[in-house]
Amino acid sequence: MLDVAPPPAKPATRRARAVLLSPWSRLGLLAALLTGSAIAVWLWQPQRLLTHGWPELTGGTAVMLFTAAYGVGTAALVPRPLLNLAAGALFGIPAGLATAIGGTVIGAGIAFGLGRLLGQDALRPLLRGRWLTAADRQLSHHGFRSMLAIRLFPGVPFAAANYCAAVSRMGWPSFLLATGLGSVPNTAAYVVAGSRATTPTSPVFLLALAFITVPAVAGALVAWRKRGRIRPVRPVRPVRPTEDTAADEEMAPRA
Repeated sequence: MLDVAPPPAKPATRRARAVLLSPWSRLGLLAALLTGSAIAVWLWQPQRLLTHGWPELTGGTAVMLFTAAYGVGTAALVPRPLLNLAAGALFGIPAGLATAIGGTVIGAGIAFGLGRLLGQDALRPLLRGRWLTAADRQLSHHGFRSMLAIRLFPGVPFAAANYCAAVSRMGWPSFLLATGLGSVPNTAAYVVAGSRATTPTSPVFLLALAFITVPAVAGALVAWRKRGRIRPVRPVRPVRPTEDTAADEEMAPRA
């Protein structure tokens, strides 16, 4: 039998497909997903994990389910400190830390994939400013080192770092490995604090709280002191000579 070629798509169908698959349409879908996630988090109130606890599950099943929920929740803009505290309160320090780090990598991977699929094509042509170009070059050429520093530096929003990395040309392995390693110190402090939340006056809880507070304050002070260095230097415009100045220069005696 002869193969019959499918009929060509109609012009209206082609135009609709082009519009739906265009970079700006995909970026709009990403913005809608993030807006819906923020509204869902506001309505759900994830802090209930700290007051009502987790469903009555034990063993590996509970750990796996919480890790998956942590990853999806992080991608949906649920605050990571709440999830880290809940992981420590529910599973203790060793299992809670493993669960939190695993969920962190999963959530970062989901956000990175969404940003790479839905936002990169639309946002990359906009990287024309000096700051944006320098940040893109740093993330693209030194991805692992740059992302590791971002994760270790306190105060950098987790979701913002994910989507900024997605717009760059950073590779998946560098992004995920740097996220996993760089998130350990801060995550461990929250997990330890969550595991000792019932005894807020214990030395372990106070030490974990200090480990959370001191780097954040130090990072804020460093950013405040370096704020002048990141301002763009405006070029000095040459002063055009006025008519009187030009006349004086012509009348001046030449050596």
